[in-house]
Amino acid sequence: MKKIINTQKAPKAVGPYSQAVEVKGMLFVSGQIPVNPETGKIVEGGIKEQTEQVMKNIGIILASAGYSFDDVIKSTCLLDDMDNFAAMNEVYAKYYPDNPPARAAYGVVKLPLGVMVEIETIASK
Repeated sequence: MKKIINTQKAPKAVGPYSQAVEVKGMLFVSGQIPVNPETGKIVEGGIKEQTEQVMKNIGIILASAGYSFDDVIKSTCLLDDMDNFAAMNEVYAKYYPDNPPARAAYGVVKLPLGVMVEIETIASK
């Protein structure tokens, strides 16, 4: 049976999806964009500031479901410009100092609300 995860501490979904879904000890976190949950607005700055906010949002959702970054097994990163890959990695790496998860990163034409980065995550207990 699936359990829907929804916390007011993370940004509300911008479409018909859940922040995360837990099934049999696995947590599937929907793609997070750099929305500040307190203001409901995209954070100011460039790719580093946006990636930092995305990772904070993922951390909030993980914690609300009883998981942590140590439980993450796979991430998918979407970038509107692959020239931002190294800068995104610099921020992303701070959250996985040891044993980072499997990951894919793609350049895409456009992301929701015109953001520069979106990251989805899968965690397991």
